[in-house]
Amino acid sequence: MSTPIISARKLRKVFPGKGQEEVVAVADLTMDIEEGSLTAFLGPNGAGKSTSLRMLTTLMPPTSGTATVCGHDIVKHTAQVRASIGYIGQKNGISPYQRLRDELQSQGLMYGLGRTESTRRTDELIEALELGEVADRRAQSLSGGQKRRADIALGLIPQPRLLLLDEPSTGLDPQSRANLWEHILQMRRRHGMTLLLTTHYLDEADQFAERVLVIDRGQLIADDTAPRLKATLAGDWITVTVPTQTTTTAAEVIRTTARSSGARDPEPDISDAGGDSQRLIVTVDRGENLLPVLIRDLDAAGAQVLTADLDQPTLDDVFLTLTGRSLREESQTVHTAEPTMTGAPQ
Repeated sequence: MSTPIISARKLRKVFPGKGQEEVVAVADLTMDIEEGSLTAFLGPNGAGKSTSLRMLTTLMPPTSGTATVCGHDIVKHTAQVRASIGYIGQKNGISPYQRLRDELQSQGLMYGLGRTESTRRTDELIEALELGEVADRRAQSLSGGQKRRADIALGLIPQPRLLLLDEPSTGLDPQSRANLWEHILQMRRRHGMTLLLTTHYLDEADQFAERVLVIDRGQLIADDTAPRLKATLAGDWITVTVPTQTTTTAAEVIRTTARSSGARDPEPDISDAGGDSQRLIVTVDRGENLLPVLIRDLDAAGAQVLTADLDQPTLDDVFLTLTGRSLREESQTVHTAEPTMTGAPQ
């Protein structure tokens, strides 16, 4: 097995609080990220996502624990870590008064590229990220989507093996988000980079991430692919509506069929659907396979099916199952459990 590009063991960050209190932003984070993967890091504001990224990028030293990034210790070899990665924070990194082309070339020189190589990289990224029309404009005049693409260009100047993105599409309209992701994925295919990102847009994690990590209150509480997390922790919901007089029969059929499929809780939830009908809901695995079987079984038992629906879970349902809270609701509230760093990307 190849060496993970990120390997963390019991990584911990504690901040002083009021009086004798301490705020544990990250508690005992242990994980391995394989090279070439695209991993999403989910959790509400204050959960420890950004603090974790700042430790891994050497912007913030851990209180305890160890981690290596691209084979380099994040405490002992900070320069080597920084030379191997690209980091895009929550705020725009480009100077508002600098022309985009000049900023990219300056960054290249600061990374140790020669003038010719820096110019070549700048031209390549401007073309790849479709920034040609704004390359000679100051950053303050760019749109939100253009600024985020400019940030990605800055992160890619050193041709990093690993790109860390902290909520890269926050604040963008849906079209700009889709455009940004098209460019991110294109650059990943072109350069074979490993991507680790935080996001509050669960559809992004669901659609693009090959692996999902969920962190809450500084602790990693889930680690798997999105489909397996949804199947294991949330399940699919089958809803059928039947005439009231057949409710008892329908409930028994649903209970039997769901149990035979291995459902964890085969007991249907029953409620009034109006119009002398009842609604029955059961949570199952692989609902798309079970629904046709269930309809046939109900029909055979004489329980007429008036309506039938299949609802499949989202990653927010996974978070709700794990924590009892909705990630979507939490993401609307700014918490204070994760202190900010002066001069560091937020």
